[in-house]
Amino acid sequence: MTTTLPTADQLREEVRAWLAAEWTGLAPAEDRWSTTPERIAWLEKVVAAGYAVPTWPVEWSGRAYPAELADVIAAEFDAANAPGARQDKYSIPANTVLAFGTEKLKNDLLHDVLTERSRTCLFYSEPGAGSDLAGVRTTAVRDGDRWIVNGQKVWTSGAKTADYALLIARTDWDVPKHKGLSYFVVPMHQPGVDIRPLVQITGEAHFNEVFLTDVEIPADYLVGDEGKGWRVLQTALAYERSIMGDGARASRHGSIADDLVELARERGRLADPVIRDNLATVLALRELNALNNARAKAAAEQGTSSSVMSLGKLAMSGILHAEGRLRTDIAGPETLLAGDDNPVADDVNFLALNAFFTSIGGGTDQIQRTIIAERVLGLPKEPEIDRDLPFRAVRRS
Repeated sequence: MTTTLPTADQLREEVRAWLAAEWTGLAPAEDRWSTTPERIAWLEKVVAAGYAVPTWPVEWSGRAYPAELADVIAAEFDAANAPGARQDKYSIPANTVLAFGTEKLKNDLLHDVLTERSRTCLFYSEPGAGSDLAGVRTTAVRDGDRWIVNGQKVWTSGAKTADYALLIARTDWDVPKHKGLSYFVVPMHQPGVDIRPLVQITGEAHFNEVFLTDVEIPADYLVGDEGKGWRVLQTALAYERSIMGDGARASRHGSIADDLVELARERGRLADPVIRDNLATVLALRELNALNNARAKAAAEQGTSSSVMSLGKLAMSGILHAEGRLRTDIAGPETLLAGDDNPVADDVNFLALNAFFTSIGGGTDQIQRTIIAERVLGLPKEPEIDRDLPFRAVRRS
């Protein structure tokens, strides 16, 4: 059966009318790591309307639209400041499970992830495997219709409030390190999942270390084929880098520090030629990065990854550090203050410190430089003497 697609103007009119009838706004979230009942109720409407994942198949809450039409929906949601549309561009768990998951896993997970009834975290880094994720030693062993997991993960954002984790684990120690990995979805609410918060440089504690002891995973929650987890991981990482390349979180107090131009104007620094030059530089870099990210997303197809995503993620890391330095220059000695009684100074310091999150999360800046050199520029690969050795024979500290 052939479905007639609307024109962009017809779709724009439809979405505007729907938003005018349904969208009344949401109160600001007090905790970015949990979802309010009001937000869940709103996302249920967005999913039911087919706006959450418009490029997906109809049977999975999509409309099977091409990207050009789906972007019309996103633009109308952005104009109304309404959340939840176009998750087919940025949801790490939903897009990864749709591309590689079993039918049971899709049925169990997709709707609840899209509506945020279920939240997820990432079980990737380990104390001995951060920059080299192929070196993970957390082990998953098949036992009938389940997998048994033992190991330790670290730098896991949002683990305390997550219902599921996306896990990369070793299922074969007798093949080279990239070939012995498998990708899973782990139910978090079970014995053997021990979560310990870590205090960050910003004073927050949403990073965690997680100890996994005889944790059980249903066999149907293997994502992709056994031993093919590296490919699944690359797709999931591409979505993560795409998100991080688009921007960073706002300030803690929501002060004027979020807007560099307004901060400079309010502090009487807008006429300073050095400040103006630095402002123009970071604003131009932001625009350039937005265009590059759009190019990368256009190049990526469902279930694939694009190395160009690394350009955007690395660039955003540099932009956030440059903005942090500029905010500090604009605010001056005021940044010696901190706390709720000094919201602007506290936000300036917070944003400068939080820039390091983007330098580390989703693969460090150094990893992105290696990917860009090898896969974008085509330069010779770094020597890897352990690449073809069975992982069991690889020297470890």
